[in-house]
Amino acid sequence: MRIAFRIFLLAIGLASFLGAATGRAGELIEFPNLPEQAPASLRGYLARPDAGLSAILGSRSNRGGPYPAVVALHGCGGISSHSTHIADQMGSWGYVALTVDSLGPRGMTSRCGSGLLDQAFDAYAALRYLSQLEFVDAARVAVLGQSMGGFAVLYAIDHDLAAQYFNEHFRAAIAYYPGCAIPAASMTAPTLVLIGEADDWTPAERCREMVAHSRPDGAAIAVTVYPGAHHAFDVVELKPGTRSLGHWLEYNEPAAKDAEEKTRAFLAANLNGAAAGQSQTPP
Repeated sequence: MRIAFRIFLLAIGLASFLGAATGRAGELIEFPNLPEQAPASLRGYLARPDAGLSAILGSRSNRGGPYPAVVALHGCGGISSHSTHIADQMGSWGYVALTVDSLGPRGMTSRCGSGLLDQAFDAYAALRYLSQLEFVDAARVAVLGQSMGGFAVLYAIDHDLAAQYFNEHFRAAIAYYPGCAIPAASMTAPTLVLIGEADDWTPAERCREMVAHSRPDGAAIAVTVYPGAHHAFDVVELKPGTRSLGHWLEYNEPAAKDAEEKTRAFLAANLNGAAAGQSQTPP
């Protein structure tokens, strides 16, 4: 295989699975892109706490919206079974989750090696769409991304980058092993970066440097670096590890579980525990 992420199911391949598993998973949806942006519509996978697999896995205390929400951005291999798992997991935690397919609607299957800045703007299209749903609390929406999607998260919430074009902003941001290539970062929301020390694709040291040179007028950026963990450390399908485009990708169970706990706590602190219109820095 040219890239390891091809071991995952893409969105088109998931359609038959979802059709056969109605009541056990979320749903594939289409929603409008931002005005004057191409393509005119985007696709995604939507999970909610009171329906499908999320409702089965979640507690009944989660029921009764409007719910906080999370926009999820995939890596360079596109939307996958791992992407939909994230959405279902968020749903079981009490969040509406929308994983955005940024490649399929653009006729792409991979963007590894080049990135896709349009993905940051896709996040705002998803935010606008979610804000119009009666079961979503528009004041409590976070954005989460992995690898390419992690960089898109950082780009989306920086004051001087994508965020400057929007009045609506995310309440919190989580970036798994992103490329931390934003100088003088100034974030519009509390940000959590989770990355492996052994990551040879998106080095952890760049994230430390980004934080060290971030502007004091921005929201707090917290970075957790996992010793011995490689790129894509949370993707269980990457067990054993594999080489892709000259980089090593491998699941790391201790890092994955700790990152999951930190993600859940961070979302709870910034979406559930704060009054509307306020943000909280991570504990």
